[in-house]
Amino acid sequence: MLLLSAEPDIRLSCDALLFDMDGVLVDSLPTIERHLREWSVEHGLDPAKVHELSGGRTTRELIELVAPGLDSSAEEARLLVREVEDTAGISASPGARSILADAGPWAVVTSGRRAVAQARLKAAGLPIPDVLVTADDVTAGKPDPQGYLQAARRLRAAAGRCVVLEDAAAGIDAGVAAGMTTIEIRPVPTGRPRLGDHLVTGLDVLRVVR
Repeated sequence: MLLLSAEPDIRLSCDALLFDMDGVLVDSLPTIERHLREWSVEHGLDPAKVHELSGGRTTRELIELVAPGLDSSAEEARLLVREVEDTAGISASPGARSILADAGPWAVVTSGRRAVAQARLKAAGLPIPDVLVTADDVTAGKPDPQGYLQAARRLRAAAGRCVVLEDAAAGIDAGVAAGMTTIEIRPVPTGRPRLGDHLVTGLDVLRVVR
């Protein structure tokens, strides 16, 4: 399988594609921001700071970081209900449907819970993959590499032959730690150096040749 990019010229030979979900396959960031903002206000926290720290982390890890005095299990359960039931505004990212239609072995590796991942993929009109690695399947979230390593094992692909597509620093770090090639998805230029091996504006500039 060959992964090609129109910008810049990237040609990667690989056996499996491993996608982060939020901000990569699914445009859910406004929805996530709304949920975190509402939860932060309820607890007197700074919504901007909470959102800044949320990238790549599991919900429980985020709660323990920003509000260590709260019952993280109970708060996570409350947020889980909200995230599953409220999928308003969620859509597929540009290029997501076409790249998944052409992809060979692929998986989703997300820091969210399984129920949330399934709800968002369904809301976006995207298929739920056979290999879906979520916070329910790991003992540590990104930047720990175990989620990506588990996906590779389940796809029977060598880590060095996998390409990770991510938008968050923690996710890129997880892919690097797993020994995989990483592509950072960054729709809006920021001026900072790229985090992954490669940098593209979105899935819509990528295509798969088999």
